[in-house]
Amino acid sequence: MDFNVSPELTAYLAELDAFIEEVIAPLQAKDDNERFFDHRREHARTDWDNGGLPRHEWEALLAEARRLADQAGHLRYAWPVSMGGKGGSLLDMAIIREHLAAKGLGLFNDLQNEHSIVGNNPFVLLFKEFATPEQYARDSEKLMSGAMRTTFGLTEPNHGSDATFMETVAIPHEKDGQPGWLIKGEKMWSTGMHVATHCMVFARTSGKDGDATGITCFIVPADTPGVKVEEYLWTFNMPTDHPRVSYTNVWVPQESYWGVIGRGLGLGQSFVHQNRIRQAASSLGAAVYCIEESVKYAKARKPFGKPLSDNQAIQWPLVELATQAEMLRLLIRKTAWEMDKLTHVEMEKLISDKVSMCNYWANRLCCEAADRAMQIHGGIGYSRHKPFEHIYRHHRRYRITEGSEEIQMRKVAAFLFGKIGPRREPRKADGETGDYTQPIPARP
Repeated sequence: MDFNVSPELTAYLAELDAFIEEVIAPLQAKDDNERFFDHRREHARTDWDNGGLPRHEWEALLAEARRLADQAGHLRYAWPVSMGGKGGSLLDMAIIREHLAAKGLGLFNDLQNEHSIVGNNPFVLLFKEFATPEQYARDSEKLMSGAMRTTFGLTEPNHGSDATFMETVAIPHEKDGQPGWLIKGEKMWSTGMHVATHCMVFARTSGKDGDATGITCFIVPADTPGVKVEEYLWTFNMPTDHPRVSYTNVWVPQESYWGVIGRGLGLGQSFVHQNRIRQAASSLGAAVYCIEESVKYAKARKPFGKPLSDNQAIQWPLVELATQAEMLRLLIRKTAWEMDKLTHVEMEKLISDKVSMCNYWANRLCCEAADRAMQIHGGIGYSRHKPFEHIYRHHRRYRITEGSEEIQMRKVAAFLFGKIGPRREPRKADGETGDYTQPIPARP
């Protein structure tokens, strides 16, 4: 296996760096836009008197950066060529996202809201994979142009990781002679609802609690009667665009769904696999930033007349973090490389344990690196004049969302002990498991 980054991607990273320096950095420096990134950032970004939502000026700045990135051909890097992108692989995206996150805070890549000059839009790839030809013809142009902006409604007030126990239901219902569905339920953390045109609403259409089948992904216009934002939930890192949304007798036409009736959970799995490996890479990059900034500070700071870095109490924690980062980088890139060779269904069956390993460990490592950076920097590290508290507060979220680290460890254990995945044992005719002497299929 060649561990070198390809010459083509190396050149592209240099191109991104030049674009940031020539286009994005001047935009960030203009009109006191630095207020969104320096010690004022949380206040500058948050409209405290409007439910804690992002300020319009903040979102307008992000939109302008994305417009410029799109104009330069960067924003849609990961999109399929058939949809106007460059067909960037998951391995490419992992390397790019680590590269950008390792630069620290900036308009080029703000992880708090997944903004980046190289866009992370798993909805596009999800839609390309699962939409029927009819659904593609109906929605693809709106999705690619940005006219369709969707939220992701899977988690519920009473159900998070146990998605197959969802209480939201959709039942066939005719209205004015037209067949359709009546949706009833609530969803939590419907990120981006304040600007969304449509909601991806996962609802049970058949089966019982615990069944993976029988769940359908509906596409509901956000202004449909019965759709209501109940509250925006204030979070550890503000602003918030994460509401609880209720669906009270919401009627949609018969064809208002993506994928196949009763098989919607596959869309959700596709979404989290793409997001988990990319999020792992971003968390690794942010961790590397914290480590490198700590090394620089420890070498420059001279308490008691000698560099702080002379002390093993400073050296050794950073050595451990740097070692973990190096090992994690190899696992992330190997996993992304393997994912690029698999279909979405094969990812779930063959390698989702490795995706979970990457993600839960990267998010934990980032929090530990940010905490250590605060400690090494002392009082100034604890202040908002350094970015470490912001990095910690943001990445702490990812130890819960997209599958908590406990759930991801549970996935790894299921693979490890043969409950699912390549080690799973064939069932005998009487339903009992076979013996443990059967060979384990090799990974692809």
